[in-house]
Formats: sequence, structure tokens, C-alpha cells
Amino acid sequence: MTPPHPRSRPRGARRPLALPLGIAAVTALAFLPNATASAAAAAGHTPASAPVVTDGPDLSYVVNVRPGKGGSAAKKAIGKAGGTVVIAYDKIGVIVVHSKNPDFAKTVRTVRGVESAGATRTTPLAAQSSDDLATRQVLTAAEAKKAAASATADQDPLEPLQWDLPAMKADKAHKVSLGSPKVTVGVLDSGVDDTHPDLAPNFDRKASANCLGGVPVQKDDAWRPVEGESGHGTHVAGEIAAAKNGVGVTGVAPGVKVASLKVAEPATGMYYTEAVVCGFVWAADHGVDVTNSSYYTDPWLFNCTTDADQKALVTAVTRATQYAERKGAVNVAAAGNAATDLAQDEIVDDSSPDDSTPTHRVVRTKDCFDIPSQLPGVVTVAATGAKGLKASFSNYGKGVIDIAAPGGDSTAYQTPAPPATSGLILSTVPGGKWQYMAGTSMASPHVAGVAALIKSTHPKASAAQVKALLYKEADATACTDPYDIDGDGTVDAVCVGGKNKNSFYGAGAADALDAVTK
Repeated sequence: MTPPHPRSRPRGARRPLALPLGIAAVTALAFLPNATASAAAAAGHTPASAPVVTDGPDLSYVVNVRPGKGGSAAKKAIGKAGGTVVIAYDKIGVIVVHSKNPDFAKTVRTVRGVESAGATRTTPLAAQSSDDLATRQVLTAAEAKKAAASATADQDPLEPLQWDLPAMKADKAHKVSLGSPKVTVGVLDSGVDDTHPDLAPNFDRKASANCLGGVPVQKDDAWRPVEGESGHGTHVAGEIAAAKNGVGVTGVAPGVKVASLKVAEPATGMYYTEAVVCGFVWAADHGVDVTNSSYYTDPWLFNCTTDADQKALVTAVTRATQYAERKGAVNVAAAGNAATDLAQDEIVDDSSPDDSTPTHRVVRTKDCFDIPSQLPGVVTVAATGAKGLKASFSNYGKGVIDIAAPGGDSTAYQTPAPPATSGLILSTVPGGKWQYMAGTSMASPHVAGVAALIKSTHPKASAAQVKALLYKEADATACTDPYDIDGDGTVDAVCVGGKNKNSFYGAGAADALDAVTK
């Protein structure tokens, strides 16, 4: 079987781990030259004065210093090295900088107090590109009419097409609770169309912001997707909290609030470190209870701590996610769509850097991480299809996957029971419309919705307690053995582990009913 591209982008979705079914295959992962700080940096010496080059490409960087301290001296050194501070997140010791000095990161790493520094991209700030993948299946008027005719009195018109809700007992959960409006889920993505009739009732404007470039902006509803931009973020938001209001679809937690943290660049669909850091910090400081990240941070599919630049990116995003968790947020993220065992010792990565020219590399998984999904404390989600099996495209891995949830799959592999007709996930998209998508991008928001229901049921629970309940209440799912999803007689992936914890499903399938009753 040929797995889809690891990144799933409707590059609007692209970065997002949303899966374009039937796309050309790519082996997931790996590479990177080892770069280390100079001996001077190790000794904590200040760099010797020398002419600063300022005619190179204008790049963005993150400079990591001791949280709450050391920023002042570092900022002066940044200026001397030809850098301009864009914003400083002093609470976590992450400074976003722009510089045209090709040696900026190398120079700043030698400054006393700077723990790490690295470029967040490999192309200039003005660079734009697009590699959208048409991963969507449009909901036809005939399908909508037929679904509405079969809907029961307690269902929204399109709910009969949402096989994913009964798959995780969300339909039964809604008879008990829809979730609390005091709980907010932050969607770090391509923006959310808060004017959509299924989302407007539950949208949290105060907790929403545009984080592009690393600086939060709320003016002019900047959190919305622009014309022609991917509807990925809006789709994710609908899966989580589409209102149960007699319109369209129903979310997993239709009574909670949803906020938009826009972190994907409109023209390229890229999710750069500075925007991701901003999104998590903003969420933490604005009372967000759960965050959803259905993407991996560009330009590296895996960020290796053996490389000086990538190590800085890992540090910056780790500090941001951990800050959000300390402030009470449960961070949920998609595992990826390359049908790859993330627990194997080495992985081949032919797709990085994805904002310039990819290079073949082999990465060691003990040193290299998909961020934010593989960071400490982040809930990593695998996707299942309509038959409850690991989706054909979903990444997996013992000790990597925490939990599983519906993300859709080809109907050739997993066909839903009628009246549902598509094996993909139906949700909201900009312009008051609805559309099918599939990917671990779609699985992650299902888990985020369950986490929101748990938080609604246990409002005083800490992030750690919500995660513990999430795993405890999951329906243990034994390994699929043998796993021959396309039925061609060849094993497509090998699951390892017991019923209560394995490489395909982690702790099991997310359970919405238990979330509101236990």
C-alpha cells in the first residue's frame, strides 16, 4: 500500500496533518548536518568585535535565554550582531529576531547567557510558495438533503453523515452534557471563520489572535482565514465545537467555546516556530483550557537536537507548550500521515527543509522530533477509520502514540454504516459551508473535544489530571494483527504492545461518553 505524503497539506491544510487521500507517496522523515556551537560559546565568551554583514537574506530567528533573566544583555548583543528584536517572550526566555547577517545565529550563540539560537526558516521572510494538495471531498446538495431527511429530532441536519460521533459515543454523551461554555479550546491553525453559522455561537473572540511573525494581533478579526486560504482551521474548529443548533454538523463538545490562534501563513501554509510559540503563549495567557495542533512546525519534518539551529527550535516550542500546560492547558497534537513507525531507530526524511530545497537525510529518532506532537507532555493522536482500525495513512509507534480517534480513511478500506456515505470526516469550512477531510489532523480535534468535555465535567482538574482521565477513560483497543488494510495479502504495518497500550492506538480510542459521566 502506498502511504500519503507525510504532511498533508491542503497547505492550507498542508502543514496541518490533514490527509489528502490518494496522494503520491513519500517516505516520511530524516536528515540534518550536525552543527555545534563554537568553543567560545561553550566557554561563555562574548564574540570579538568584527564587521557585521547585513546584506544577506532577511531571516527570522529564535534566541533562547534564561526565562525572566538574561534578556537585557542578550538583546544588546542581538543588536550588535545585526539583529532586530521583533518580540521577547521573557516568561519563557524566547526572543524572536530578524536579521540579514548570515552569521547571526553563529555569532549570538557565543554570547554569555544565550542558551541556543537558530533560524526558523531557510528562505527569506518575503519568500512565498504554494503546494496545496486537493484533499477535500465536497458535500453535495443532494447528500445534505438526504441527510437532513434522515436526521432525528435531536440531531443537527448533517449529523447522520457524521459516523465519527457514534464511533466515540459522542452522540450518547450529548444526551448528558454538551460541555461547558466556560471551557475554551484554542485551535492553532490556518485561522477560523467565526462567522460560520455552526461556529459563531461558540466562538471566543477574546482568546483569539493572529500570531504570524510571532506577534499577536487581534485587530480587524485577524484570526480569520483570508480569501483563498485553506479551510483547515475552520474544519478543525467545527469538529471540536460546532454548535448543536439545528444547523449543519455537531462538534464533539458543542457546548464549549473555540478560539482561533492563526499560526499558518496564508500564501505558503507554513507553520513557523515564532508563530507557534506565540500561539501557545497567547493561549496560556488568555485562559485557554485545551489547544489543538494539527500540523508540524516548518521547515523541518523532524527537528534534530544535534543541529544547532534545530535544537533552538525544539527548545523554543518546548518552552511554549510547557508554559501553556503550567497555566492549565492540555496540548493535543496530530501524529502525522506518513504511515510511519515513529518508534523505529532511524527514519528517512526526503521532505525537509520544505520551504526551500529538500535534502535526503536519515534522522535518529532519539535526537529528532516532530514538534509540537512529540514534545514532553503533548497528547499525540493517531487516526482511525470508520471500522475502528488504524487509518491507512496514520503514523504509529510504541511509546509515541498516546491515544486514537476518528480521522477518516478511504471507503475502499473502511466503509461507514449508512446513512453515512463517506469514510472521511465532515465538518465546517469558510463561507458557511461543510466539507469532508481526512488525516490525523481530523483525529486530533476529536481528542481535543473529549478533553474539553472532561474539563467541563471536572472544572477544577489540572492539565495533568485531565490527561490522566483522557487515557484512563479511553476504550482499550487491541492490536490489529495482522494489519493488511488494503487486503492485498501483505502486512502494511506491525502493531506491538498489549490491549491497554500499543503502538497503533496508545491507551485506546477516545471515549466522549465516559468524559461526561465519570
